Formats: sequence, structure tokens, C-alpha cells
Amino acid sequence: QVQLVESGGGLVQPGGSLRLSCAASGSIFSINAMGWYRQAPGKQRELVAAITSGGSTNYADSVKGRFTISRDNAKNTVYLQMNSLKPEDTAVYYCNADLKPALIRRGDYWGQGTQVTVSS
Repeated sequence: QVQLVESGGGLVQPGGSLRLSCAASGSIFSINAMGWYRQAPGKQRELVAAITSGGSTNYADSVKGRFTISRDNAKNTVYLQMNSLKPEDTAVYYCNADLKPALIRRGDYWGQGTQVTVSS
């Protein structure tokens, strides 16, 4: 069974930094795009950043220049380095992967979410 497990969330002051990690495990044949989404209370889930297997990246305008997404294909892991954090970055952050498990069709997989709170 495929799982995405996130780590690295927490409480940080405005201007601070956090690094999120998400590791995909299980019988995985291949992983295409991986990404991070977030959902703040009362708001829809939104894309924060995404990265293809080849390393091409895409960012939401609100995080450009502050967040950096990267991945380690050998470890099936994606990272999100978040710098200059603002209170409006407060949300539950979800990892997402478009992947092909070993014995079933390709699909979209999600992690359980990790809380990021930016507050003084």
C-alpha cells in the first residue's frame, strides 16, 4: 500500500523558516509530479508548489521567492523549504504525488497533512 508521510510542520514566528518533507513509501513503480498544497480555515485547498520528475517547478504567486520545492528521486521524497514566513502562510500543508504503484493503475495520492502556524 502506498503512503505519503509528511513531517516538519510546526509553530514559527513571522520571518522564520521551516522545511517540510514528504516521503512516499510502498510498492511504487514510478512517480511523476510531486507537490505541496495548503488549506487554511474556511478556504479552499490551493497549490503551493509542484515539481516534475525532471525537476521543473511551478509556484503560487504568493510564495515565489520565499519557498523552494525540491525532490530526491532516489528516496521518493519531496521537500518544501519555506523562508520569510508570513501569518497568511498559516495552513495545513498536504503533500501530493502522481504516481504509479507496482500492481495498480496510476493515481493521485495525498499525505495526511501537517500544520504550519506562523505567529508571534
